[in-house]
Amino acid sequence: MIAYCSNNINNNMNKNYNGWTNYATWRVNLEILGDIEFEEQVSADYLKDLTEECVFEGGATQRIADDYAQAFLSDVNYYEIANHINDDIKLQAEYDN
Repeated sequence: MIAYCSNNINNNMNKNYNGWTNYATWRVNLEILGDIEFEEQVSADYLKDLTEECVFEGGATQRIADDYAQAFLSDVNYYEIANHINDDIKLQAEYDN
């Protein structure tokens, strides 16, 4: 029996990409899963496992793995991390004084 997940669509316009939730979702569908002809319904877990196998174990070129890493890193909010670190430094300086 296959477990199905609900279709949780994020309507935040800043995260949508070509009608998909975000760039990563669009790209995985386009480049890895888009050409596969599925004959039965699939679960999200199955697609995740299949994608990871293709990228990490299926002989994917280093370029594809690098591109996916870049896509992930481009979603990082470095301003948020910097603020967090700077707040910690400020708190530590106040504690030390």
